[in-house]
Amino acid sequence: MTSTQLLETSPKQPAFASQPSHRMASTVSTVPSGVFGPSLPPPAVWPPLDFALGALSCCAACVFTNPLEVVKTRLQLQGELRARGSYTRHYRGVVQALLVVGRTDGLRGLQKGLSVGLIYQGVMNGVRLGSYSYCEALGITRFHGGSLLSGAAAGALGAFIASPAYLVKTHLQAQAVEAIAVGHQHNHQGVFDAFGTIYRRDGLIGLWRGVNGAVPRVMVGSAVQLGTFTSAKDWVSHTQWFKPNSWLTALIAAMISGVAVAISMTPFDVISTRLYNQPVDEFRRGRLYHGFSDCMLKVCQTEGVLGLYKGMGPVFVRLAPHTVLSMLFWDLMRQQVLKDNQSQRRS
Repeated sequence: MTSTQLLETSPKQPAFASQPSHRMASTVSTVPSGVFGPSLPPPAVWPPLDFALGALSCCAACVFTNPLEVVKTRLQLQGELRARGSYTRHYRGVVQALLVVGRTDGLRGLQKGLSVGLIYQGVMNGVRLGSYSYCEALGITRFHGGSLLSGAAAGALGAFIASPAYLVKTHLQAQAVEAIAVGHQHNHQGVFDAFGTIYRRDGLIGLWRGVNGAVPRVMVGSAVQLGTFTSAKDWVSHTQWFKPNSWLTALIAAMISGVAVAISMTPFDVISTRLYNQPVDEFRRGRLYHGFSDCMLKVCQTEGVLGLYKGMGPVFVRLAPHTVLSMLFWDLMRQQVLKDNQSQRRS
């Protein structure tokens, strides 16, 4: 079967029309009975193509939001395992932190880790969004709680595969001149040097250090993002505020999803950043934290519960537009693929 055949949808029902549906892609011509019911839709978008669309959409969003990711990383590492008021605060908020980094390191400083960040976004979100799309095609998301479970499982898979890229990205974004440095400084000379140094020192397993913090982080974020985006998109479509297939429907749904993600994901984001950036001893064990639970307890004991919400401002400012842009780009590209396919069928 060709990719064109796999992309086919019914011309009588647009893929993103304002009709009752709990899936981002519409029901299309049915296939013989399967595991999840007597009649299941085939993938609305060819799975390898959907993987590429998910990767491309999140990479496009990353270019705009990477400076906020740099600031977020610095704020989350500032005052690590120290009581409030006992350390110098180089960064006091989103705008001030952006100005400090910009004055000190210039534009290059604000885009630290961009290249490996694009690798991470492409691999992680390509796997995540592509897997979620496949769960839609299987009909799993139609069940109660199916969207959340599918989003969590897809996020866990993407986070695990892309963990080495996130490790290097965190190391590079934490690096700064001594005057404004926070957290442990790994002093890598670049992306390839970072991968090589970590591999020579800790072996292949060392590239997955911190994955125990990344998986729950992305599971929560992915489940909330995809679950709320799907539900919000259906709700906005049912209100009929906009014309069918309007990009404004996806935009409003993505904005709602972005707020939900920022609120739910911040504590997991702080823990993940700390686990990735901590130094290791001669036995390749973390010098500060033994794992996810240990990190959470130590942060709460030394920095208070609010320590888990460090960097909430940039987390929201970064995650909200990133979610809006990535979900909007993904949704619009999928719509365009389906429209092009329908045009080919008519011709």
